[in-house]
Amino acid sequence: MVLPTYSYLAIDKEGKEKKGTVNSSSKDEATEWLKQSGLVTVSLVDSLAISKEINLKFFEKKPKPREMAVFCRQFVSILSAGVNIIATLEMLGEQTENKCLSRVIWETRAEVEKGESLAGAMWVNRNIYTDIFITMVEAGEASGSLDVSFTRMAEQFEKDAALRANMKKATIYPASIAFVAVAVIALLLVFVIPTFDEMFADLETDIPALTVAVIAASNFLLSYWYIVLIAIALLIIVIVNASKSKSGKYFLGKITIRLPLFGNLTVKTACARMARTLSTLIAAGIPMIEAIDITAATMTNVYFRDALLAAKEEVAMGNNLSEPIQRSSLFPPLVHHMLKIGENTGGIEGMLTKLADYYDDEVKNATQALMAAMEPIIIIAMAGIVGTLVISVLLPMAEMYNALDAM
Repeated sequence: MVLPTYSYLAIDKEGKEKKGTVNSSSKDEATEWLKQSGLVTVSLVDSLAISKEINLKFFEKKPKPREMAVFCRQFVSILSAGVNIIATLEMLGEQTENKCLSRVIWETRAEVEKGESLAGAMWVNRNIYTDIFITMVEAGEASGSLDVSFTRMAEQFEKDAALRANMKKATIYPASIAFVAVAVIALLLVFVIPTFDEMFADLETDIPALTVAVIAASNFLLSYWYIVLIAIALLIIVIVNASKSKSGKYFLGKITIRLPLFGNLTVKTACARMARTLSTLIAAGIPMIEAIDITAATMTNVYFRDALLAAKEEVAMGNNLSEPIQRSSLFPPLVHHMLKIGENTGGIEGMLTKLADYYDDEVKNATQALMAAMEPIIIIAMAGIVGTLVISVLLPMAEMYNALDAM
């Protein structure tokens, strides 16, 4: 009979931590063994349970912004009905469909039940709740307006979801068309061109260079298709690893800003996210320096993140936010002009909200313009490649007919 294995954390007589495993028929026996060994048990967990939990977490899907928005809206609705926080979290944990979010809510409830504040309980799962959410909850608890904080975060998540949807639409649509184009070209090279290869070999006329090149590409793909797949896989691995490195992030960040068509969308998306996040935090009473720091962490492009971190340092020295924003040369002139007006009138929160609304619409318009521009470009490129393949097949036939006419 194989005994269960327990992982333990204990303290010895000298006060040092000891970690290890022990095989025992029950948890009580394992505890007794540790006691007889002169160890004070801190934690004792079944290793199989830990393994199962890790495996379950691995397959869990992180909640999307829209799911977080629904969670915030439901929290406010239940809390407004006079239900306490622990019961509210219990109800939300039971009805939330996303397994990851449901687990996190239950863990948050357990921490609150132990006497932890809601923000403190959320901190354990900050990778799910995000720093801005936890900060907003902390501010809501301090001011007694937790419902307001959750309502603002619901709006924040909803706007973020819309922003991401526009970005996905701008990238997935052209990518899917490009994938279809590549698939069609591959099918032509693998199944269509080889049928003409033997026929061309029997022709007594010289085969055009274009036809020779297309047939060579077809033969290479048929003979060494695995090399092509390996090359594509390696390219993907290199790009993914490069995007995680510091130099890779700066390289990709610069490309996304300067890339034709996509650069304009990248800048407007960054402006919308910056204005919306900063407005939400300032409205909750978060100090400007802390608000800028949290906003910088939400920036997906490293150049905009660095620009905000540099702005934070200048604001800490007493300068206005509009000044470093203007000197960064990353944000459009409208951003620093609106910030300056808000600083002069004392209504920077309202100006940031208007700025966020404006750039939300701009992102939507830029996405539609990008899709309208990309569609004909991809179609023309595909037509050019397919047309080249067709011409490579027709050229030898045309030369053969010309040779027959000359006889």
